[in-house]
Amino acid sequence: MRGRLGSGRLVAMIKVENLTRKYGAFVAVDNVSFECRPGRVTGFLGPNGAGKTTTMRIMVGLTPATSGRVSIGGYDFKDIPNPGRHVGVLLDASAQHAGRTGREILTIGAETMGLPKSRIDEMLELVSLTPAESKRRLKNYSLGMKQRLGIAHALLGDPEVLILDEPANGLDPAGIRWMRGLLKSYADRGGTVLLSSHLLNEVELIADEMVLIGNGRIVAQGDKKSLLANSAHDESLVTALDNEALATALRQRGFSVTPAGEGLRVTAQPVEVGRTAAERGIVLTDLRAAEGGLENLFLELTASTQREAPTSLQAPTPEGTVA
Repeated sequence: MRGRLGSGRLVAMIKVENLTRKYGAFVAVDNVSFECRPGRVTGFLGPNGAGKTTTMRIMVGLTPATSGRVSIGGYDFKDIPNPGRHVGVLLDASAQHAGRTGREILTIGAETMGLPKSRIDEMLELVSLTPAESKRRLKNYSLGMKQRLGIAHALLGDPEVLILDEPANGLDPAGIRWMRGLLKSYADRGGTVLLSSHLLNEVELIADEMVLIGNGRIVAQGDKKSLLANSAHDESLVTALDNEALATALRQRGFSVTPAGEGLRVTAQPVEVGRTAAERGIVLTDLRAAEGGLENLFLELTASTQREAPTSLQAPTPEGTVA
């Protein structure tokens, strides 16, 4: 559905259609398609160099597409009048004049968008930058302060859409929790959030939808619950007062059981393990899904694009070379 800019608001859907970006023979983004919907936080995940930032730059008109299209509310970004009132963007928190103060940067943004000066103080308070900090020059800001200022600038025009590249970069744990709450409440009010991040645990906590990209291509996408369920290996970690009896009972039901620390690793969902224990009257002291979640899904689907690979240390040969 096309946005109604004449009414002053935009239907806040991001639609990426068959997007490709080439640099000579190198394909940075390869026929990528996905959607980000209102009221949802979409996590955009992939290894370094996977094409995330290039895709987001194309969205906001900073990089031209070789082919395909990105629309926001049915419009190309360049066709949205006063775009900061509709789309809040944070791609690089340092991409401001280093000699300007935080307040000056927000003032220029407010004047450009036709906003009252009171909006500047509202945003500074929202991102917890003090009056003294707002008067410091950007070059004297820590990375975390730059991120807070960048988020303030993205939210300045009260947009319906947020496009954020690594917004938690440089934030301390309290700052990350604050940002998580801020973005969730924004989506709960009907806003659309596209969030790129390498902090997988944070994305798992906040995202409703996920798009995973590797080597410029989408390797998986969908709602978080379905993706994680489909990637699960149905493994549980369990500890009982009588591990041997539990292992026997589980094997009789056809489950694979191996020792794991003080307990057992079982190729079954926790509910099946718990049901077996209850039927046999075995007391459990610990039962949980085996570790995995988004991190395992991410690593499995992007394995061919990772720089790191499993390694083992070997003793040097007498000549001093590795065997």
